[in-house]
Amino acid sequence: MTLAVVRNLSSPRGAQTQQELEDFEQEIVDQYALAMASAGLTDGHVGNTRSAIIDFARSLPGPIWAATCEDADRFLAGLRHQGRSANTRAGKAGAIAQFYDFVITRYQGDIRALTGRIVEQPIDEFNRPPGRNEGEVRVPPSDVEVDYLFTQWRGSVVQARKYLPAARNYFAASLWRRLGLRMNETIMLDIRDWRPDLGDFGKLHVRFGKGSRGRGPKPRLVPAINGADRLIDWWLAEVRHQFGDDWSDPDAPMLPSERNDRTLARCRRVGDDALRTALTKQTKMLLPAWAGRLTPHVLRRYCASSLYGDGMDLKALQELLGHEWLSTTTGYIHVRSDHIEQSWMTANQRMEARFGQEA
Repeated sequence: MTLAVVRNLSSPRGAQTQQELEDFEQEIVDQYALAMASAGLTDGHVGNTRSAIIDFARSLPGPIWAATCEDADRFLAGLRHQGRSANTRAGKAGAIAQFYDFVITRYQGDIRALTGRIVEQPIDEFNRPPGRNEGEVRVPPSDVEVDYLFTQWRGSVVQARKYLPAARNYFAASLWRRLGLRMNETIMLDIRDWRPDLGDFGKLHVRFGKGSRGRGPKPRLVPAINGADRLIDWWLAEVRHQFGDDWSDPDAPMLPSERNDRTLARCRRVGDDALRTALTKQTKMLLPAWAGRLTPHVLRRYCASSLYGDGMDLKALQELLGHEWLSTTTGYIHVRSDHIEQSWMTANQRMEARFGQEA
């Protein structure tokens, strides 16, 4: 057994061959992945970020430390020509930008000593694409449209050829409408997550809330307001037990599939495809003007807009939806009322009254 040579972190790195430079390049990418894991980011986020960095590195004519803004321009333009969505392009640009911040902070000295180059940030304010919400006003359906859709949907459940999945799909969509739950938050609910003993309306323990920047689940308690308490009571008292004997198992999924998990002796968890397909089908049939446009996320935005219009303050909405930033919550809200016009007329009336008193 021989002892490996350990480099003093304060000493300059030495590299003589092309292979050693390639190994150094790979080390930088691997160290960034390790840093993300150390920060508590999820394996999925680390993997997606690493994939974006490798894709960018493969598009470069030289090593990663020689990348320029022009290289990033070509890479991002190529993604657009491939038909990648605005969100995908913005996500990859953000991942690349953070990686180069890491390289500049930790490896600038070594890279300069080895190659004589100064690493530059290839993503700047000119080539970084905005996300899909940038400058976009996403108007949800009106109260009348949503009420009609869900009233008709509820009436069709009892006549459905397969009652149980029809009732389940309606229940899931109603949670999006009334509480603004995300898709994954909905399908990951277990029976134990309903806590009727908490608060005036009972609360749902959303254990798999979306964490920011890939930092894993961010749990929260969601009060069963807006009629959700009655909805959940209906589901658990009249429907859920018909799926199987696991209805009394607190670890069983609240929204089950029709198939059983033999290993755990309980129903399997429903998949998101079944729930999305049901919403698409009902919208096409009952609300054709919104066919192809009404998604679970649009219903989440409708919930935010509806509750805000009814008087809920922004801070409460932020906690209900599980947003880290209040600015994200405000971006969800679209109020159909004429409050801008009314405010303008009120201001003018105050001005006229003041001038009248001075005269």
